Amino acid sequence: MKYYSEKANTYYTNVREDLISLMPDRSQQKVLEIGAGGGDTIVAIKERGLAAEVVGVDLFALPSTNQQHPFIDRFIICDIEKEDLGYPDSYFDTVICGDVLEHLVDPWSVVNKLIRYLNVGGSLIVSVPNIRYYKVMFKILGQGDFGYDPKGGILDKTHLRFFCRKNVVQLLTTPELKLQKIMPIDYHPQYKFSTKVKVFNTLTGRMFENFFVHQYLGVATRV
Repeated sequence: MKYYSEKANTYYTNVREDLISLMPDRSQQKVLEIGAGGGDTIVAIKERGLAAEVVGVDLFALPSTNQQHPFIDRFIICDIEKEDLGYPDSYFDTVICGDVLEHLVDPWSVVNKLIRYLNVGGSLIVSVPNIRYYKVMFKILGQGDFGYDPKGGILDKTHLRFFCRKNVVQLLTTPELKLQKIMPIDYHPQYKFSTKVKVFNTLTGRMFENFFVHQYLGVATRV
């Protein structure tokens, strides 16, 4: 809890346009966001007419944020790993987990819990940092330093679990979940614009790109 309280308010307040862009186009859908922070993303979803009902969940009550915004139908302060949300099975059409799974002790169990709240055909949308990002790998392998960063980033002091692309795929592939897409975001500029890097990446079966990806977005549907 200590390290969360040390973070600036901006850590909890931003609209995740990348996650919103992956939502299905259903104006009457019910949306649940885990790790909703100050509530900005679900407020934007409701404001734009992308959902009929939005519910946010976060570990902390955050004063002077949008957690109590009138567009939010319910905001729950709880530990998602320990508490039930009190909704019936198959209640939500979309569940969003933006940069939250890496903070959990057992994200795999939480994903299984969230599947229960999703209706058949509903979407689970996640974003997860990539531990293979080249700056992190250089720090660990080149400098022998696994130093955590209190300011945030991939080695944030509040991160308990770490993922590569393969692990995100595994997380979203279960008997009740079908992976629809996984996409990299926050490419390092050198990868985006360097022809030499792109050619080398192609010749190595696109393995090289994983070291320049800061984060992965994933979408899975309940089957």
